[in-house]
Amino acid sequence: MIRLPKAGMASLLFMPLVLQGCAAPLSTGTPTRPLLTAQEAAPYTLENYFAQGGLRQNPKGPWQPPAIELTHIDTPWRVAPSGAPFTRVQQAVDAALAKRQGNERIYIRLEPGVYTGTVYIPDDAPPITLYGAGTGPDAVRLELAIDSQFSPAQYRQTVNADDYPPSSPAYYQYALCAGKTTAIIGTNCAAVVWSQSNDLQLVNLTIANSLLDTVDGGTHQGVALRTDGDRVQLQNVRLLGRQDTLYLNVSNRHNDALTDRINRVHVQDSYIEGDVDFVFGRANVVFDNVHFHTVSTRKSPEAYVLAPNTLPDNPYGFLVKNSRFTTDEGYKGSFKAKLGRAWDQGAGKTGYLPGKTANGQVLIINSTIDSGYDSLSPWGAAATTGRSFKGNTDSARQLNDVRYNRLWER
Repeated sequence: MIRLPKAGMASLLFMPLVLQGCAAPLSTGTPTRPLLTAQEAAPYTLENYFAQGGLRQNPKGPWQPPAIELTHIDTPWRVAPSGAPFTRVQQAVDAALAKRQGNERIYIRLEPGVYTGTVYIPDDAPPITLYGAGTGPDAVRLELAIDSQFSPAQYRQTVNADDYPPSSPAYYQYALCAGKTTAIIGTNCAAVVWSQSNDLQLVNLTIANSLLDTVDGGTHQGVALRTDGDRVQLQNVRLLGRQDTLYLNVSNRHNDALTDRINRVHVQDSYIEGDVDFVFGRANVVFDNVHFHTVSTRKSPEAYVLAPNTLPDNPYGFLVKNSRFTTDEGYKGSFKAKLGRAWDQGAGKTGYLPGKTANGQVLIINSTIDSGYDSLSPWGAAATTGRSFKGNTDSARQLNDVRYNRLWER
């Protein structure tokens, strides 16, 4: 299916997916740009991506993301630049957790303004909704400049330790990073907002890793948002960064192995900006009506939107539907961005091991892609291993064949 640009949109920027440089029959595409048939694409639905989550040996049942209704919410947990009663988001989170009522959802209202600092939510938190009270997501901005290349000392200088006294429920998250003995803190500690809890909702706000163009085009992971929980909803949010803006993670919790867990995330009516692997992770994610914008201002020598590290026995990784991919003027010449690449996490020493190494899965459907993306080879070689992209165009193909990539369009 092809979704035409909406009225008033700059339609010359967009071209239908299946018409950009596909020389082979439209049923399977080309080895560098494989396409799914309608029949093949039929199982790739929100219901199947969210059919189960949590621990694999004792999974939670199907999840249908609920409608988020905030019109009649009256919450005591309010944050405002002038203080009503909190001036910092972490203060409100900690206070709300201290007064928790079982597993009842906590609503934290953020008044318009800029909030500088990190926000950490621990894994045993009840359901939390952080929402902006402005007329749009740009009215509330959570920001800080954190670079994965920071030393632990630089991290401690940047992240306000006063927000994380030992009595804070999120102290252990701060201590994991502040107490590192390595030369750099790494990607896992480079997030502005980091939630390990299930059932998180983020609504009508902006999260920015304000490192942005203050660094060169080299390796500078600067995460705006990292989630490690199941049943996460992001609605009407703006996520700003450059490399590694949005990290939708599946981490080991309570000593579970990484392979024991599935997390589900729904991203709707949102905007995500970056340059290298700026949407990445192992979660099962459905993106619906999301604007992905690739920028060239940092002058990175490469650009990728999606970088999933889906486990090889999981048929579902990232589903992108009813969305659009745009680029700035830096990609309108001979240098083009790519839609993404697989992240062969953990295989740096061994190389890609079919059936054992992560094999990222993506399907982009009913979406528009502008001319700043490589129309003939939109998928790059895998991160970590450099494994060359190999699409399966066999008419009798098995879509989860571990000898091939699982990066598709429809």
